[in-house]
Amino acid sequence: MSSGKNFFITTAIDYPNSRPHIGTAFEKIGADVQARFQRMQGKNVFFLMGNDENTIKVARRAAELNQDPNAYCDEMANQFKEVWRALDISFDDFIQTSEPRHHQCCKAFTQKVFDNGHIYKGGYEGWYCEGCEAFKTEKELDEKKICPSHKTPAVKRMEPCYFFALSKFRDQLLAFYEQNPDFIQPESRRNEVLALVQTELKDVNITRSGQTWGIPLPFDPEFTIYVWFDALLNYITAVGYGEDEVKFNQFWPADLHVIGKDITRFHCALWPAMCFAAGIAPPKKVFGHGFVYAKNEETGDVQKISKSLGNVVEPMDIITKFSAEAFRYYFLRECPFPADGEFSLQRFVDIYNSDLANNLGNLYSRVVGLIGKNYEGELTNIGASDEPPLFVAENLKSIVDQVQSLVETCHYSQALQKIWSLILDPANQYAEKTAPWTLVKTDKEKTKIVLVQLIEAVRITAVLLKPFLPKLAEKLYTSFDFPAPWVSINYAEALKPINSYLSIKILAELENGKVKPLLPRIQKPA
Repeated sequence: MSSGKNFFITTAIDYPNSRPHIGTAFEKIGADVQARFQRMQGKNVFFLMGNDENTIKVARRAAELNQDPNAYCDEMANQFKEVWRALDISFDDFIQTSEPRHHQCCKAFTQKVFDNGHIYKGGYEGWYCEGCEAFKTEKELDEKKICPSHKTPAVKRMEPCYFFALSKFRDQLLAFYEQNPDFIQPESRRNEVLALVQTELKDVNITRSGQTWGIPLPFDPEFTIYVWFDALLNYITAVGYGEDEVKFNQFWPADLHVIGKDITRFHCALWPAMCFAAGIAPPKKVFGHGFVYAKNEETGDVQKISKSLGNVVEPMDIITKFSAEAFRYYFLRECPFPADGEFSLQRFVDIYNSDLANNLGNLYSRVVGLIGKNYEGELTNIGASDEPPLFVAENLKSIVDQVQSLVETCHYSQALQKIWSLILDPANQYAEKTAPWTLVKTDKEKTKIVLVQLIEAVRITAVLLKPFLPKLAEKLYTSFDFPAPWVSINYAEALKPINSYLSIKILAELENGKVKPLLPRIQKPA
C-alpha cells in the first residue's frame, strides 16, 4: 500500500456513550492485521485509534450519570482501551477528541479554512438524525422519515450556522478520484462516492449553536464546531498538525483510513475537500469495510449489530469465555472484511473447533508429543536440504505471495482460507497418510523425516499467521528452537527450509510429560 518507510494507519473513532461491541471490534482487528503486516515489511508504523467525544450523545450520557463530561470521557476511554488491549490491538496512540491537543488542532485548522475563504455564515433547515448526529437528505430516509441506520425518526431542524463550501470542490474531487483510482476501496464504495459527488454534493453545516460541550468556533465562539467536521481532524491532530511539523511531514498523508462503509461519504468526499481547503494533501487510501450482523440461531434472521438497536454483543464476554485468538480468528475468517459478515455463537464454536482445535491444534499436539515421547524432545542429524515441503502441492513461494497479496489488500478471510487449504489441510492429509504415530514403533529414522515435514507446516503456518493471531503464532513458533528470532520474522522467513537447521528441539510447555493443549476444544455455553 505504501512504498515509503513510514506507514500511518487509522480506524474510525468511536462514540463512547456505551462500551464497544463486536461490530467496532471487527474494524479494529482488521486494521491491526494491516498494522502488524506492515511492521513485518519493515515499515515504521503509526497506528491510531480513539474516541469521538464532542457529541450531544456523550454530553447527555454524562448528564444522566451526573458526571462531568471530561471525567466521563476519560473513564470510557479507559474501558475502550481495556477491550482493545485484550484483543491484542497494537495501537500506538489513542486520541480523545476532548483533549486539549485536539481542540488546538481543530481551531487552527478551521481558522485556516475560514481564512482561505471556504467557510461562510448562513442558516440551515433539514431532517436531522440524532443517532447519526447528522442532517439527512430525503433519499437517505424512508417515507416516514426514519433513519435506516438507527430506526428512529429524523426531526425537522432549522438553525443559524456556518457552512463549509463543499460544493466548490466537486471538480477537484472528481479529478482526484480519477488520478488516484485506488483511493476508495473496495470498488463498490468508489461507485457510491462518485455518484454522490457528481449529483448531490452540497455545502455542509459545520457548526452548532447553543451548546456548551464541544470545541468553540475560533472566529465566532457562540458556535461550536460540528462533530463530524471536528472528528475527521483527529487524524491530523495525532501526527502534530500545527504543533509538530517534523512528525506531521513524517506521517501525513495517511496511508490508510479503515472505516465502516456507512461513513465513506464523510471520509471520501468531505474529508479530502477539507484537506484541499486547508492546503494539505488528502489521505492516500480509504477502506470501507462491511457490517457485522447478528444471526438468530432459532429463526435464521440477521440484523445489524448496533447500540441503538439493543442487540449488542460485547467483545469481553467472548474473550473471557473463550480467548482473544478465538475471537480474532472467527471474525477474520468468517466475516470477509470488504463485505458483510454474520455472528452466531454456534457458528463461532463450530469454526473454532474445526479450524483451530481439530486442524491446527491437533497437528501441533501430534508433532510435539511424538518428539517429546520418542526422541527425548529433540530431532538430531536431520540432514541439510533445500527441497520444498513434501505436503505442499503448489510452489511454496507462490502460496506465500498469494497470502501476502491478500493481506496487503485487506482480504483477510481469503488469506486465512489459503493458509488452511494450501498448508494445514495438506499437512494433516500427509500426517494421516504416513501415520508417524505408528511408523515410529518400527522405523524412527523414517519417522524423523515425516516429523520434520510436519514441523515445517507448523513453522510456515506460524509465520503466515503472525499478523492475524499474534500470540498464538508466537506460541507455535517458539515451541521449537528455530534460530531466527520471532520479533524479526517476516513472510520471507517462511521460504527458508527447516532442513537447513540440522537439529530441532521442542521448547513447548508440557504437563506431566504430555503436551499441554495449545488449542483445546470449546463447548457452547448453556
